[in-house]
Amino acid sequence: MYPEEIVAPIREDLVGAGFQELHTPEEVDSIMSQEGTTLCVINSVCGCAARNARPAAKLSVTMGDKKPNNLVTVFAGVDAAAVEQARKYTLPYPASSPSIALFKNGKLVHFLERHHIEGNTAEAIADNLSAAYTEFC
Repeated sequence: MYPEEIVAPIREDLVGAGFQELHTPEEVDSIMSQEGTTLCVINSVCGCAARNARPAAKLSVTMGDKKPNNLVTVFAGVDAAAVEQARKYTLPYPASSPSIALFKNGKLVHFLERHHIEGNTAEAIADNLSAAYTEFC
């Protein structure tokens, strides 16, 4: 578990952009049971989350006309049970933090693992997500 003084500004980065935090497995299941599309960011304290993943997720929802119905986030290393539940929905992909998943009607339709995030710019990742929104949203 990370200290709250480290976690708070990282949480706020996505929450301030309109992402809903999910803290429990029940909250994860509830959002996944909804019809429509859901973007889920598995957030983390690592540098590639700050440099690439969070900025990309925020930028992606400002691009184009199509956007996910729901924007949510779970925090690896903080909300362990919620993250474990979210990762059940991203199977067969292995655990990856940070990562970004797009679901349609609770089914995974697009997934960016850490290795897709590291080494890419936030803009390139946002373009990738925006293309997925065009296809699935």
